[in-house]
Amino acid sequence: MESPARKATGAVLVGLGANLPGATGAAPVETCARALEAMPAFGIEVVARSRWFSSSAVAETVQPDFVNGVARVATDLPPEGLLAALHRIEDLLGRRRPYPGAPRVIDLDLLAYGAEQRGPGGGAAGPVLPHPRLHERAFVLLPLTDVAPGWRHPATGSPLAALVAALPPGQRCAPLE
Repeated sequence: MESPARKATGAVLVGLGANLPGATGAAPVETCARALEAMPAFGIEVVARSRWFSSSAVAETVQPDFVNGVARVATDLPPEGLLAALHRIEDLLGRRRPYPGAPRVIDLDLLAYGAEQRGPGGGAAGPVLPHPRLHERAFVLLPLTDVAPGWRHPATGSPLAALVAALPPGQRCAPLE
């Protein structure tokens, strides 16, 4: 029997980000790489990884720049199991959640699970899919062009190139590599 992720119409996408040193003093880019290395132990196969990007925080706060990337993955886990595994990886790498928008050692977001769509409070348990703000964020869309250039937003059908062209102004996001 095929896994749900492999049956999904489209890509299973995970966003990675960090802007604080890890518990061992690792630079944010190293912590993001460690998150990718940890994924197979949780049943998540990394199929492709974008370049790493540097971006400023979305919120109007003073905090260090982020390192961001996107991974295309394959898994037998359903969306809620995948999100739980991502949270366990965050915990292992020292993620704390003192308040919304806080600087972080690591942030792993389930961006899309194939063509699946789930709204907040829509009766379906688990994560909102696709991620409700991915279409507004350069630090997601620009790395996404590396791993899934033909991707279309599951809810709107908009092609990735159109989403990139429609990004709100003022978001700084540039490749590190």
